[in-house]
Amino acid sequence: MMKKAIFPILILILSLVIALGSQTFLSPCVHEDGSFGSCHWAGRAMLGVGILLAALALLSWARKDAYLAVMPAALLGCFIPGTLISLCKMSAMRCRSVMQPAMILLCAVIAMLALIGYAVNRKSNK
Repeated sequence: MMKKAIFPILILILSLVIALGSQTFLSPCVHEDGSFGSCHWAGRAMLGVGILLAALALLSWARKDAYLAVMPAALLGCFIPGTLISLCKMSAMRCRSVMQPAMILLCAVIAMLALIGYAVNRKSNK
């Protein structure tokens, strides 16, 4: 039983790191004049993805097929910073050097955990 419950817990924790981190310690660039660029919106989108993934993690506790929804949502999160929403042009900027790699890594780990969790639950149901 604990083996099955560990995957939603890990996904929930990492999802909250995405949601909270995208607005705090993993946030995109802040301009000195108070303005913000498109990387600001990438951070906001990652907040939404983090909240969605957290909700799906809670749902996967009750419904084991919810892992199938976690995987594409996590993969979407991989493509938001830099691909779907452009970031600053300079590679030394915070959005490119901190936010983008962290969000891609966290989302990829969540997608892998969802795949493994789905496989473990499917195997134990047979």
